[in-house]
Amino acid sequence: MNQQPDSPARNAGRHPEVRRHFHDELSELKAKLLTMSANAQEALDIAVDAALTGDDALAAQVIAGDRTLDALELEIEERVLDLLATQQPMARDLRLLLAAMKIANDLERVGDHAVNIAESAERLHRNRLLLAPEHELAEMARQARAMLSGALDAFVRGDGQLGREICRQDDGVDALRNSVFRVLLTHMMEDPRSIGPAMQLFLVSRNLERVADLATNIAEDVVFLVEGKTIKHHAEETPPPGAAPETPDSRTA
Repeated sequence: MNQQPDSPARNAGRHPEVRRHFHDELSELKAKLLTMSANAQEALDIAVDAALTGDDALAAQVIAGDRTLDALELEIEERVLDLLATQQPMARDLRLLLAAMKIANDLERVGDHAVNIAESAERLHRNRLLLAPEHELAEMARQARAMLSGALDAFVRGDGQLGREICRQDDGVDALRNSVFRVLLTHMMEDPRSIGPAMQLFLVSRNLERVADLATNIAEDVVFLVEGKTIKHHAEETPPPGAAPETPDSRTA
């Protein structure tokens, strides 16, 4: 006898349980991302401390701990792929899963930048710059870490407005990077022996800037998840192909 398809009534009784299980899986996925973010932020803090204090032991701790972030990224990626295959989500649920996989990749890259900073710290231990721009570097690290934390908070809460606020904070980190460069350039011009350590400190600032950029990427993904709008590369400000360029007259019309 051919098996009859499930009746609508039977499916109706099963769907709520399936949805509840799916949302439990999404909650676990968010929790793993928060754990990964916390690990990445801790690695960043330790790496910057190592660079500012010349502590080789701290630098080695960051380099060795990078495997943890790599493992978490793979775990999250596998979980997302499994949910995509078994749940076949649509609309916002689909965007959330895709965003989660991208965020895991961005957090793994934050870990890579922390390792880069730790490696610079090891080189600085052998050849330090006496008048390093420590205040600016410490403030860059604080702002980049706050952006990363805020971006993950926006993702978990589904807060598009907070995501936009995080994006606007990136300019502050860029300004600090420029300030660090000016200080280091002055040192290099005054004393050629400072070129080596100054370049390592510039690399530290460059990696911190990239962490802020990655936090911005996550915040942009949150806006897309919540609002369905792409704000990367100022997409909202770009007119569609074929549209007439905006003029002062058209704006006041």
